Amino acid sequence: MAITMHSHAAMEKSNGGCSKTSSLTPQDAYAALCTSSSVDSDLLTRTSWTDARLALHQIKKGKASGNKAALWLRTKLQWHLFHLGRFVQRHAGKVLFVGLLVLSTFCVGLKSASIQTDVEKLWVEEGGRLEKELAYMRRTLGEGAGSTHQILIQTPSNGQGGSLLSRDALLAHLRAVQAATKVTVEMFDTTWRLKDLCYSPSFPSFDIQYIDQIFENIFPCAIITPLDCFWEGSKLLGPDFPVTVPMLGSGIRWTNLHPQRLLDSMKSFNFNFPFDTLDDFMKRAGITSAYQEKPCLDPTDPECPLSAPNKNMTQTPDIGAELTGGCYGFATKFMHWPEDLVVGGTKKNKTGHIVKAEALQSILQLMGEKDMFDYWSQTYRVHNLEWSQEKAADILHAWQRKFTQEVLRHAASSNETKNYKMHPFSSASLASIMTEFSELSIVRVAVGYILMLVYAGVSLINWSNPVRSQSGLGIAGVLLVAITVAAGLGFCALIGIVFNASTTQIVPFLALGLGVDNMFLLTHTYAQSWDQQYRRHDDHTGQILKRSGVSILLSSVSNACAFFAAAIIPIPALRAFSLQAGILVLFNLATLLLVFPAIMSLDMKRRVANRVDLLCCLAGVVSIGSSESETDCPSSKPTAATQPPVPVELKKMDRCGKAAPGCSTPTLSKKAPATVVGGSTTAQPQGGNVEAGDSETDPALDPLLHYVPPSGQTVECQTWTLSKFARHSYGRLLLKTPVKVLGMVAFIVLLAASVWGMSKVKNGLDLTDIVPHQTSEYGFLAAHDKYFGFYNMYAVTQGNFEYPNNQRLLYEYHDAFTRVSTIIKNDDGGLPEFWLSLFRDWLIGLQRAFDRDQSAGCINQERWFSNASDDAILAYKLLVQTGHVDNPIDKSLVGHVRLVDGDGIINPKAFYNYLTAWVTNDALAYSASQTSLRPQPRQWYHNAADVELKIPKSQPIIYAQLPFYLNNLGSTEDITDMIEQVRGICKKFEDRGLPNFPAGIPFTFWEQYLKLRFFLFLALACVLVAIFLVLCVSLMSIWAATVAVFVLAALVLELFGVLGLLGIKLSAAPAVILIMAVGVGVDFTIHILVGFVTSIGGRNRRTQMSLELMMAPVVHGAISTLLSIVMLAFSDFDFIVKYFFYVLSALVLLGLVNGLFFLPILLSLVGPPAEVIPASGEDRIATPTPLPSPCMERCSRRDHHSSGAGFRSQSESGSNGNNNNNNNNNPSVTYVPRRLRGSDLSLTTITEEPPSWTSSHEIVVQPEVVVETTTCNGNGSCSNSSSSECNSSSSSSSSGGGSTPPPMSVTTTHGRQTFTTKVTATAKVKVEVHAPISHSSMEPSYYKHRRRRDQ
Repeated sequence: MAITMHSHAAMEKSNGGCSKTSSLTPQDAYAALCTSSSVDSDLLTRTSWTDARLALHQIKKGKASGNKAALWLRTKLQWHLFHLGRFVQRHAGKVLFVGLLVLSTFCVGLKSASIQTDVEKLWVEEGGRLEKELAYMRRTLGEGAGSTHQILIQTPSNGQGGSLLSRDALLAHLRAVQAATKVTVEMFDTTWRLKDLCYSPSFPSFDIQYIDQIFENIFPCAIITPLDCFWEGSKLLGPDFPVTVPMLGSGIRWTNLHPQRLLDSMKSFNFNFPFDTLDDFMKRAGITSAYQEKPCLDPTDPECPLSAPNKNMTQTPDIGAELTGGCYGFATKFMHWPEDLVVGGTKKNKTGHIVKAEALQSILQLMGEKDMFDYWSQTYRVHNLEWSQEKAADILHAWQRKFTQEVLRHAASSNETKNYKMHPFSSASLASIMTEFSELSIVRVAVGYILMLVYAGVSLINWSNPVRSQSGLGIAGVLLVAITVAAGLGFCALIGIVFNASTTQIVPFLALGLGVDNMFLLTHTYAQSWDQQYRRHDDHTGQILKRSGVSILLSSVSNACAFFAAAIIPIPALRAFSLQAGILVLFNLATLLLVFPAIMSLDMKRRVANRVDLLCCLAGVVSIGSSESETDCPSSKPTAATQPPVPVELKKMDRCGKAAPGCSTPTLSKKAPATVVGGSTTAQPQGGNVEAGDSETDPALDPLLHYVPPSGQTVECQTWTLSKFARHSYGRLLLKTPVKVLGMVAFIVLLAASVWGMSKVKNGLDLTDIVPHQTSEYGFLAAHDKYFGFYNMYAVTQGNFEYPNNQRLLYEYHDAFTRVSTIIKNDDGGLPEFWLSLFRDWLIGLQRAFDRDQSAGCINQERWFSNASDDAILAYKLLVQTGHVDNPIDKSLVGHVRLVDGDGIINPKAFYNYLTAWVTNDALAYSASQTSLRPQPRQWYHNAADVELKIPKSQPIIYAQLPFYLNNLGSTEDITDMIEQVRGICKKFEDRGLPNFPAGIPFTFWEQYLKLRFFLFLALACVLVAIFLVLCVSLMSIWAATVAVFVLAALVLELFGVLGLLGIKLSAAPAVILIMAVGVGVDFTIHILVGFVTSIGGRNRRTQMSLELMMAPVVHGAISTLLSIVMLAFSDFDFIVKYFFYVLSALVLLGLVNGLFFLPILLSLVGPPAEVIPASGEDRIATPTPLPSPCMERCSRRDHHSSGAGFRSQSESGSNGNNNNNNNNNPSVTYVPRRLRGSDLSLTTITEEPPSWTSSHEIVVQPEVVVETTTCNGNGSCSNSSSSECNSSSSSSSSGGGSTPPPMSVTTTHGRQTFTTKVTATAKVKVEVHAPISHSSMEPSYYKHRRRRDQ
């Protein structure tokens, strides 16, 4: 057996100088001997992981080859991380306080966090066409413009598809809608009814106040309902307070109103009123008998008019036949409700008549908040309310919520609805659900974190040795990561990053998982390195960061770069998620490299003080063999508990093996394990003691001090650990050839299955997934998608276009939408009229009236006569308009210009003058067109008695819209197909010079799916490229980066396939998780890859070593991440369970499989070369040259100041031993003895050098060691023993001669007896002389090693 004895700077205590003699308990001495082999095993076999500078020096000396660039970079990083760890350990309390203070400060930022639920601001591409289009609409129409719809769907209660074509079903529908129309809310000391909020058809103004008041009261809200096919539809129109018409009586409601008869009655009274204008208005609108000639569902109803076709027959009408082709409101020209809009789930006979319907739908149209604000802003009703658009929005939302509540209350209390289901819907209710869905569930997050705390505490506990347990450290680490997540989110809120459903539901668990993974790696390294550094606690934190910090830094930087690279995607929700995730990764990195090491440093003080984990007030009792280090540390079972102990004494030795006064470097004797007897700790004697080495050698760093149990004793290995499992079982099994073959076949099959599953993934998101099943909104959305799929859309035309001269292009544009199959057509198969055609028809009617009166002589070129009709007079005023501001009137145009030419084109020159007259005087048609012209045309009311001919000219149009109704859009594929078809039409006409775009809910919500896959693959490409570049730079290996990126890409592909197998559609949330999968996969792959490239040996050996080193933290991190998301399984939202819990769980499991199964197999087959390859071809580097001892340096300093060449006596050094303490704490002040300065020695053999030279040297015990021990008890009786180990190769002295160090004496007390053991070791040694050490190379830290060439 060869024992390499070397000096080490780690023997210097943190207080500097040659301190007093250190005393180690027998347990510590045994632990040091037990675990000593593991340290140098890492140094020699994981060289670049442990000390990259040593590996680089080996390459420079020609003893090894490897990746010099990677080692140089790792050396720099390890140097900084080591000194960072030393600093943190020396100021642990201060660092912890400041760190927690900073984190707490950032947590305050959460108060300013805002959650965005507006789909437009989340999923509309920034800078894209949709964002520009929506911005254009907001600029022209104003924020909050438009309308909202309150919808009620009725379905059979049994859900079996029964028909609703019955009187009872429609009457039940009537009662439910009536209940909804009677909803009122009290806000701002005012009662608000439906009539105050809804859209009502416009009517012409006659400048007669009481007439205008009658029209305002009697014109109802616009309600789209199947009841309009029957007289009962009039019951929904009111008015709430019957109207009184002078001389015609009171009590006028739509249930008894016959508009044409009423007009005729009014004419008979010879009122001074323009009855012709009103009559013409009613004819153009189709207002005739209203509901009086429609059949009654219940002919026995006393209010059913006699004019109803089935009044006298007292039988129910053919409901299917009446509903076929749709229904009409009181103004048949503008109020046609298509069949597909009011009836769903229909079946028809051969003649096209409806014979079965499974759903009925009614729609109430409310004003938008801006329109409501504008409507009431100039009225007395709000003059003292400080009226604002925000108050209008509050009133609308309150009414909408009460609408839903009232319908549900009525359905629950009425017997008429017991056989049916009523599904009310309001946009406010859905917005509330979306807001609730986007809110962070504190309970779920808290329970998830608690589960992780429990796991961290249990997984890191050490029952056999509570002093070395890490349970408290794990709990503190999880709490620290939780605080870091909160601080990171607070920082995001402070810099203005808004929160959304993706960030609140995913980011906290992602950040916690990534942070805890790295925390487990630090605790794992801490546990492994404790015994290896058991007497260098002041450098221990630095050593931990030096080893594992580079891997943590690499994975965190890779994750951060990946997430920040994904932020280039112009989708706001994805960008916010990427930025928040990247920031949280950096926050976790900072706390794990600064604050958590401070917590570890405090835990080290607890261990040194021998205090129990979690119960620091209790002193611990050390259990032998329970080292935290996951090595095969033997534990010996004593044969008798009462055997006398083996004394151990630590003496200071000089470099020649003699006692060195003033030096604190101890020498350990090999001994038997201790046994606890009666509360005192004793050591079991054994047949021989081996003196452990050089006086300046740290026994814990000597790789060849192996414990050999005495005869008759058994050896127990440490309890089961993941590292031992990876080394002895899993790693060996995984590297067998059959397992590799099966693994690669399984990998290929899994990828093929993933490709198949990926092909099954469809785009979209069912709104029913984001709504709890037990809510009314879920029932409505399910019925809506099944039976109707109804939406409205607008084709918007913009400015910078000559509308008067391009009318024909506008007609072609309108007609082009006929080819869109999902647009609801009229009963004649055509599209509804749009604003330009209604405008044209109005002008044609006026032209006809003018031609008629002109032929009758009632009007000529110069003037009109008293018998001229109002329409003819209006036409005359229009005909004389020139369209020029400076010369607006030209009577010569009469007879030469027509309002509309033979091709249906409105006179272009006076187009905007005509537009002013139409909007004001044909208000019902204008409002029915829903065109919302901007700028709003000027107002001009025609008065036949007014001889003023000038009509103001409106401004050129910059915004106009063509309304359409869409149906049968129950799936994302249907909607996206419609979007592509409409976009194609818009693109075609835009190329022809018409600036236009579509608008509406389908385009705002679903257009993202047209480019979702493109942006997703772009984000994944950016993420993978970023990780590839980071790995190429950090590892300086394209090979290693390629392997890692390939495994990460495979992980994403596999998760994509899982989406197809689970039937999950690709929407925003899965897209975010797919991007997140790369970040999670980094922690599963990078650590294994780093462990592989930093190990020495063949691929199989390095794979096994990597699993041994990294398997435990990876598994712990994965389990903790699963525990953190397990609470998602109990969410009320099926969307969270299906899209988050299932997918995130699959991600973690796939990450484990890829990181711990497929990746190791790939590395064993095609893994990159090691960073260090020994020239000897062995599985370890050559044993490095040790550092000179700091004690030698200080003793030499004393020798330098004394007159003699020898060392001072121990008594002298004892009196002055503390004089140099301050100097040794300053690493910049280092004394270099003369004998360590420049030397002319050559590196040949020792016999060639003059005997007067002295140098730093090592002693290699070869080939014989003789150990003699003498044990004396208190009575003076002694026993001697000796043992020797000889190498058969040689027994002669080497050229260096032998040395006999003084015996080491250890005194222990057992009961009342005192035992003294004297140990004398005799060795034949060979002296190897090395080059002298220059002043610049002397470092106070063990980190900078001297290298030597092995012989």
